[in-house]
Amino acid sequence: MARRKADVVIDDDNSRDNGKVFVLTEMPAARSEKWAMRALLALQRAGVEIPDDAVQNGMAGIAGVGIDALGRLSFHEVEYLLDEMFECIQIKPDPKLSAVRDLIEDDIEEVKTRILLRKEVLELHLGFSLAGNRSK
Repeated sequence: MARRKADVVIDDDNSRDNGKVFVLTEMPAARSEKWAMRALLALQRAGVEIPDDAVQNGMAGIAGVGIDALGRLSFHEVEYLLDEMFECIQIKPDPKLSAVRDLIEDDIEEVKTRILLRKEVLELHLGFSLAGNRSK
């Protein structure tokens, strides 16, 4: 089975990123496992109680702890995790074509877009909507 993919189209007339199409691809299982383990260990060091099944659930284990718990980490602990999330994102320079390429610094012009893309990367890996999960 292939890794999950999702296209994210920025639809905001007030954004410099309006109309841009980003392609998100799920991390391979080994990378996803390491990402989750680094995040869970950092959370544990920050005093967050980690449920017993969190480690075996990989990135979904982060949702079990609570995404908001990531706010207890220092930027130093989170920086590598944030950078690695963006390795899952490419851009379609021409939305009419299927060709994609890796991001360069100037592809994203709005902080709001970066935050949206991080949320979408997490949702792609977790398999459910973070907004929907919070409302339950």
